[in-house]
Amino acid sequence: MEVNGIQFDSGSAELNQKISEWLQWDKNENTLNEIKSLVKGAEWSALGERLQKRLAFGTAGLRGVMQAGFNAMNDLVVIQSAQGLCQYLAECYPAEADRKRGIVLGFDGRYNSKRFAELSACIFLAQGFSVWLYGRTVATPFVPFAVRELRCLAGIMVTASHNPKEDNGYKVYWTNSAQIISPHDKNIQASILQHLVPLESSWNLSALASSSVRDPYDEMTKLYFEQLSANVPRSFVTDYNRKSPLRFVYTAMHGVGYPFVERGFETVGLQPVVAVKEQRDPDPEFPTVKFPNPEEGKSALVLSMRLANELGSDMILANDPDADRLACAEKDGSTNEWRVFSGNELGALLGWWSIRCYREQFPDASLSDCYLLASTVSSKMCRSIASIDGLNFVETLTGFKWMGNKSVELMESGKTVLFAFEEAIGFMCSPTVLDKDGVSAACQLATMACYLRATAGQTLSDKLSELYEIYGYHYTITSYHFCYDPVVIERIFNRIRTLEGDQYPKAIGVGGKYAIESIRDLTTGYDSSQPDGKAILPSSKSSQMITFSFENGAVITLRTSGTEPKIKYYAEMCAKPGQRDWNASRATLRTMVDAIVEELLEPAKNNLTPRSE
Repeated sequence: MEVNGIQFDSGSAELNQKISEWLQWDKNENTLNEIKSLVKGAEWSALGERLQKRLAFGTAGLRGVMQAGFNAMNDLVVIQSAQGLCQYLAECYPAEADRKRGIVLGFDGRYNSKRFAELSACIFLAQGFSVWLYGRTVATPFVPFAVRELRCLAGIMVTASHNPKEDNGYKVYWTNSAQIISPHDKNIQASILQHLVPLESSWNLSALASSSVRDPYDEMTKLYFEQLSANVPRSFVTDYNRKSPLRFVYTAMHGVGYPFVERGFETVGLQPVVAVKEQRDPDPEFPTVKFPNPEEGKSALVLSMRLANELGSDMILANDPDADRLACAEKDGSTNEWRVFSGNELGALLGWWSIRCYREQFPDASLSDCYLLASTVSSKMCRSIASIDGLNFVETLTGFKWMGNKSVELMESGKTVLFAFEEAIGFMCSPTVLDKDGVSAACQLATMACYLRATAGQTLSDKLSELYEIYGYHYTITSYHFCYDPVVIERIFNRIRTLEGDQYPKAIGVGGKYAIESIRDLTTGYDSSQPDGKAILPSSKSSQMITFSFENGAVITLRTSGTEPKIKYYAEMCAKPGQRDWNASRATLRTMVDAIVEELLEPAKNNLTPRSE
């Protein structure tokens, strides 16, 4: 077979076809030469991996390594994806007036992010859509914010969040400004497959000079910070923020967050953050961190802690590279040790704070129509707070795409959504942005810290302990193991389902010490706690997720990540209000987690790599 002067025969008609398509369609010299080199070297296995598999829409869009091939992030795959999304939007909104509503695009500081956004913008322009394209790097929350404020049909954020530097991604928001869910994700994927041939116009970046392209940066940042200011009670700004001596060390983790957090602090009257200089500005190499993810804990905050120690500061805030997540560390004055709060601990604090702010702004309003939300693998602390304080609590599937869309549903029925969170340090402190937002979360958390110091002389740790006294101690353990082989993952979870005579396990631990009360499997849709054995939450065969509820009150979930090669586990022990033996709860849960990992995941046998602590 010969294409563009290159002869080849892989021995597979299907692979030959895919090679032919790539050689004909790709106009990026770098990725085209990658495939040519593999063809000339007769590296058919590598070509099969890259070309016979396709990067599919997963968690709100695409995410993968940047290299040549249909199974990766590159110009051709981005063009095909944008063409499919464009055609699907045109089918959903055929009216000319709708096309004028257009689409908004943003990008982070990773390699190729700007180019992928510009290529996508040109495809929509060629089909007559209005385009708002941010002219500089932005935090991810500013894309869904713009979708809502500009009434756009959709939004695209080019980012791989906290993934390694080799990766990039494509996050899509729907007309309601929340991340896409079914059926849109499946329909977009089908549309992409129907429009794989890149149009000649799709490679033409000269269309960016069109008057139809507008930069929403100034307008949206002004409006965003106005709304952020409105969500912080004015008395808190004047009485606590402006008078507080607290200084916060801040790291953007080589991402885009610094200018937004800096302006946010100014907006709500906080002392300016002291940024970690080496990590303040976008750098696609992420030179100072192995993983650019503040969720990793102390290993990702080494430079922040060093700077804070030098300055005598006892507070650290950290965004991930696209600034949609927030981490926080606090120094214990008695031990000089740093405590990095988990996402569940911050969720408890911010959940309580959202109620405190609402009561300050609307002292006569009832809480009966107010809602707190959390994903199913997150702590149930907000459920406990809601049940005692007279609010409502809603549990959703994992990920903000579910909480965002549920928030839309609640608000459309006249309800007030105060707060939503997931344990992976994602927080929605108001429905201004229907997604996790590390910028507003940083401003709210800092305001809470100033308020607590001024009114009660409390640290965040002090307040968290007080909340446990009132609502019950909630202790969580979350971690993960890397697993790079999908076949192994499938085998692990299928073994769990057939462990005891083609049934799920009935207990874990030596001698079956910890009895399992019920099992929910959101891969198969099974839930033993329901009369009909069917899960209430939606199930999906495309991901693995099994939750074990134990007779002693512990809940442990095993699931695969939607964006990374990980098997994650989430465990929680919930005590009742006034129950004081916290050490016993911690010890029991630790033993149970160790048992479930060894007995069900079998890390040594399956060659799983544990999280680096």
